[in-house]
Amino acid sequence: MNSNHDNGKGFLGGWKGLIELIPNNTEAILGAFSSLRSRNYRLYFYGQWISLIGTFIQQIALSWLVYRLTGSVILLASVTLAAQLPSFFLTPVTGVLIDRFDRYKLLVVTQSMYMLQATILAALVLTNHIQVWHIMTLSLFVGIISAFDMPARHSFTVQLVDRKEDLSNAIALNSAIFNAARLIGPSIGGILIGIIGEGLCFSINAISYIAVLASFFRMSITPLVKKISHKSVVQEMNEGISYAVNSLTIRSILIMVTVISFFGFSLLVILPAFAKDTLGGNSDTLGYMMSSIGAGALVAALYLAARKSVIGLGKVIMISTFILGAATVILAFTQISGIAYLVCFPIGFSLIASVASLNTQLQTISDERMRGRVMSFYTMALMGTSPIGGMLLGVLEKWIGIPYVILIDGVVCILTAFIYEKRRPLLRKHMRRIYVEKGIIPEIATGIESVNGKN
Repeated sequence: MNSNHDNGKGFLGGWKGLIELIPNNTEAILGAFSSLRSRNYRLYFYGQWISLIGTFIQQIALSWLVYRLTGSVILLASVTLAAQLPSFFLTPVTGVLIDRFDRYKLLVVTQSMYMLQATILAALVLTNHIQVWHIMTLSLFVGIISAFDMPARHSFTVQLVDRKEDLSNAIALNSAIFNAARLIGPSIGGILIGIIGEGLCFSINAISYIAVLASFFRMSITPLVKKISHKSVVQEMNEGISYAVNSLTIRSILIMVTVISFFGFSLLVILPAFAKDTLGGNSDTLGYMMSSIGAGALVAALYLAARKSVIGLGKVIMISTFILGAATVILAFTQISGIAYLVCFPIGFSLIASVASLNTQLQTISDERMRGRVMSFYTMALMGTSPIGGMLLGVLEKWIGIPYVILIDGVVCILTAFIYEKRRPLLRKHMRRIYVEKGIIPEIATGIESVNGKN
């Protein structure tokens, strides 16, 4: 999980190594978009780009609507919990189904269901019939859809690229379009809320799904050959759990994703309250903070896309987690909007640099027959734990206040970075063995490094 040039030690060596890993030539920049040479991925890329902008417009409008109607951080967290908690319980089962059935057809259904949810939400708001229980129910509906959609999309990426060497680039570009949308969507949404209201923001999201559905219908997908399984869903689910638990590398990746999601992404849940109560701002303030996070995340995604190899991602994960913790601690003591906007940039960068790197490692080392189940565990760790963390933050906020809640998040992330750094040599050793088996690095290179004492 480290670079071949990891001569330094600890955090000092990590900082030096990260600078060495930054692409600094035109070829690397062009290589950041290498996966777009595949027609299917290119269609997916542009369709998702449009749809995700609509998704983030709806997300910020929904957060503002809930807080405007209730003024409660706990209810704000509850809506997020309803939208994401199903992933925690359902993804182990949906992962089995994804490994059994056609991912392409499944994604057409899930994207259509997202469109339906946005349409219903828009209709309720525009007719002034919206109530909190409507929002909770529709959020739960989205959560159930996501339990199928997210692991299916992660697993589907491998079918979109024509060349295996473009897979890591495609994964990074997935993060790039997601976070470019996070950059554009909230800023547009924050402005549109005050001009046209939340209802039309939801309508825009519903319309945006036309783009992604059109891209799916224009693809030429060769279905993966799947063996007919005579095992029960429970048996295959247990098989997937055993595979993940018994693999040191997969187990460690999932633990890191869980911690970063619980204490990192849960921070996003309480940002509306932080923007309004601590900074004394409005929807524009929240939009600018989310846009700053999106800008940092976009830079991180493009950085990862420009990298030519998965080698060295362990170092990126360690440093990014530390940056996340340090920036979050600074945000906890911030009461000026301008400073908050600046601090949100490294938060966005480090969140995506760490999670996207972990995602890339996971997809690289996973067996194809287990890919759906492994990515379902990833989705469970990423999407299922952050709302639980958000709910916990909402409860703690009543006792100790928002700044101290954010401070706790930051301290935990810093400690996690130090623990990961201590275990990184062992993880690197196991990861390299898998890379050799998959032909990612030549066996002779690993042998030379062992002789030189660089393992």
